[in-house]
Amino acid sequence: MPAFDLTEFLPYLLTRAAEESSADFARIYKDRYGLLRTEWRVLFHLGQLGEMTATDIGQASKIHKTKISRSVAALYRRRYVVKTQSAKDRRREFLKLSAQGQRVFLDLSDIAKTYNAHLLQEFSAQEQRVLIESLRKLLGQGGAQGR
Repeated sequence: MPAFDLTEFLPYLLTRAAEESSADFARIYKDRYGLLRTEWRVLFHLGQLGEMTATDIGQASKIHKTKISRSVAALYRRRYVVKTQSAKDRRREFLKLSAQGQRVFLDLSDIAKTYNAHLLQEFSAQEQRVLIESLRKLLGQGGAQGR
C-alpha cells in the first residue's frame, strides 16, 4: 500500500496556502484598523453586497452566527456599521456600512487589490485564470464526498 503523502493532500495544501497568503494582509487590517479576521470579512461582505442581515452574512461567508454577532458588535462600537430594525420583524436588523465604515472598506479594498496582484505576480495570465477558476469550482462543490 502506498504511503500517504501529506504534501499532496489538497485540504492541507489549501489550508497552508490560505494561512501563508493571508498572514501579511491580516497584519495590515489589524495594524491599520484593529480588525480581526471575521470583522474584516463581515466589513467586506457589507461593502461589496450592501445592506444585509447577520443571517445573510453567515450564509454568504460560511461564518458561524456567534462569530458574526461578535464581529457586528465590534464594528458597531467602532461606528463602521449602522443597524436598522426590520419593520416586519423587530427581531431582525439590517446592517450596512456607515460613512466611516465605507471609507475603511475603500481603503482596505485598494490595499487588497494591490496585495492580490502581488500574490498573483508569480503566475502567468493563463495560470491565474486556471487558479481562480479551480478554487471557485472547489467552493461550488459544497462539501467533501465519501464521508
